[in-house]
Amino acid sequence: MPSIYETLQKDHDKHRELLAQLAETSGDSTRRRELWKEFYYDVGGHAAAEEETFYSPLMEKEDGQPKGRHSVAEHKELDDIIQELDEMDMSSPGWMTRFKTLRHDYEHHIDEEEEDIFPVAKKVIGKDEDGAISQSFLKRKERERKIVDEKAEAALEE
Repeated sequence: MPSIYETLQKDHDKHRELLAQLAETSGDSTRRRELWKEFYYDVGGHAAAEEETFYSPLMEKEDGQPKGRHSVAEHKELDDIIQELDEMDMSSPGWMTRFKTLRHDYEHHIDEEEEDIFPVAKKVIGKDEDGAISQSFLKRKERERKIVDEKAEAALEE
């Protein structure tokens, strides 16, 4: 089983690629909608699972609190932009303008996690050599996806 750091890095790489592909789209196209949906769902599950399985144990220790709190606060800021984009008309020029802000802020956030937070976390919560934290993260991410699907299904029924 890969460590939590490898699992998070893999997700980050996927998100970078999705953002790059989204930046190449235009208007309210099928491609933009498909890529956005994949990014939206994956990042939502990633953030919820990361906060519960990675940041929570990191913040239990005094040495991990500043970095953990900073990142969780950034999650909220990013989530606000993501929700705003999700509700915007994808064909409006404002959508791409706001998307560029999201991309910049999100890439800054994950670069910071990988470069600044991972080294601290390895000291505070360990290297996760057996992949136990990673396994918890993946299970939680899957649960979050199911919750989002259930909410979407309920909204369609209304």
